[in-house]
Amino acid sequence: MRAGRAEDRRAAERRGRRAETTAAWFLRFKGYRILDRRVRVRAGEVDLVARRGATVVFVEVKARPDEAAADAAIAPGRLSRVRAAAEQLWPRYAEGAEGARIDAVILLPRRWPLHIVGVG
Repeated sequence: MRAGRAEDRRAAERRGRRAETTAAWFLRFKGYRILDRRVRVRAGEVDLVARRGATVVFVEVKARPDEAAADAAIAPGRLSRVRAAAEQLWPRYAEGAEGARIDAVILLPRRWPLHIVGVG
């Protein structure tokens, strides 16, 4: 039974990495420069750090089976760890930037990615 859980975790990890790669390419297409991926600090993890113009964007990527699950995944309370991690990471990426924000990229089956600006 434990082996099954480990396999489930590895499969979830692979799905997460694929979702982040898709989101990174989508944001590049929209004119963002990806600065970092999967950045971890004591407060939590940020999936992608991007920049467009003078704005640093901390991006949470969510791959979900439907819109209801996606809405629940980016509820304000759910983003508190991302917000705390972004605050710790800001000094690392602040040089030359005028501001920062937290965005989300939602990936749903058989749809274009949905980029939600300023969720946090």
